[in-house]
Amino acid sequence: MKIPSRKLDTAHRSAEDVALLRCEIALEQKDRADYEGAQDSMRPLWQGVGAEPRIEGLSVPVAAEVLLCTGILTAWIGSKTQIKSAPESAKNLITKAIRYFGSDQPRVAAAQVELAYCYWWNGEINEARVMVREALDKLTTAGITKARALIKLVIIEHSSSRYTEALKILTDNESLFKRIRDPNTKGQYHYHLAMTLEEIAVAEKRDDYFQEAINEYKKADYHLKLAKNPVYRASLKNNIAVLLSNLSRFSDAHKQLDEARRLTVSFKDKARTAQIDWTRAEVLNAEGKFKEAESVARKAASALEKGGHQCLVTDALITQATALSRLGYKERAHFILQRAIEVALEVHAFNKAGLAALTLIEEVDNLPPATVRAAYQQAREWLAQAESQNILLRLTSAAEKVVSGLSEGETTEALLTGPTSLQDRMLQYEQTLIKEALVQSNGSVTHAASLLGLSYQALCYMIETRHSDLIKDRRPIRRRVPKVKAR
Repeated sequence: MKIPSRKLDTAHRSAEDVALLRCEIALEQKDRADYEGAQDSMRPLWQGVGAEPRIEGLSVPVAAEVLLCTGILTAWIGSKTQIKSAPESAKNLITKAIRYFGSDQPRVAAAQVELAYCYWWNGEINEARVMVREALDKLTTAGITKARALIKLVIIEHSSSRYTEALKILTDNESLFKRIRDPNTKGQYHYHLAMTLEEIAVAEKRDDYFQEAINEYKKADYHLKLAKNPVYRASLKNNIAVLLSNLSRFSDAHKQLDEARRLTVSFKDKARTAQIDWTRAEVLNAEGKFKEAESVARKAASALEKGGHQCLVTDALITQATALSRLGYKERAHFILQRAIEVALEVHAFNKAGLAALTLIEEVDNLPPATVRAAYQQAREWLAQAESQNILLRLTSAAEKVVSGLSEGETTEALLTGPTSLQDRMLQYEQTLIKEALVQSNGSVTHAASLLGLSYQALCYMIETRHSDLIKDRRPIRRRVPKVKAR
């Protein structure tokens, strides 16, 4: 997708100035999805993905910028064209750039953020989070580099379903983003704020957040149009489609997906097109069009797997399995969900593996009780860091299915080890659920009771009489001091 950009004026410039100008223009073209133009701009210094840039004769700081630029382009172009060796090549180039930057902490931080993004693309979420946090510690000045690092951190927290944390990052740094003049960065800020509000709106059934999300998407689209950034505009339309689907406005959702797909196809990004298709499958599932949903999700999973995007592959497989289950193909759905778990674990994307295990309990009937119990235990462990109330409620429902399986005669004996009674085991599950609710609500008994569908008094009674060791996990009780009447 060719979009006019600044001309490369090399007249009366030194070789080093020209190299820096090439990097600057190439990265602008990358933001506009003009990947061919970006490669052309770097052509004398770099021959494309898989090649080492020519840095002979350049000073160390300039060589570092060239290495960083080509590393970033390798990651993005490799993702678009589904070159499996690209992620490692990108990591190597950016790591080399970090060594060249040496004691220049702001530039080291900027490179670390891009390296973290490479890890995130591969599904290595924990490593990515640690790397961005380290980069932010180096960025003492509140500028555009810090703003971009914060946006990357929000993306990572989204992948872990930590939406409350993502919202905190964005709101705590609102003043920083207001000062930023770059329309691309401002657009991304409003885009991620909208997406975060949308996720919380779904999880907590907050209609006010839905409206706020719509307003933020409008602001994001305004800035991204100014920035001529079709990549983010495609993602924006994809997310608006999800929002519309949650409101049961399926026809409007498909129109947004049509526009998003037109954009991704125009700049020839197969991975992002596959992401749009996965969302399409989600919408079709919500409509009850399971046969179409299964076909679209299967093709999306295949395309994403070719590009090495394992986290996204897991998402598509979960959607495919859900459609298969609702069509009555339970065994096939079981197999696909097992594969989804394996794919997620390969890249340590534990929260994705947890979602697949949870979906297995929800969608596949007549599983052996031992399998249901094992799936629940793993889902609970892998989703321990998730902050979504929706996930907590799903875990609660899954636990009920586990407990109901424990009363099935002979199966109970196979599940219970030693002399433990059924009553004891049910109390253990009850304690686990209450503890998870208290963690999710930061110790607030009122909030935890709401999550569990209990009254405040009932939950207090259960904690004090049956689970006294959870008292330390709740907030201290605030005793009201009686007012003394004035004489």
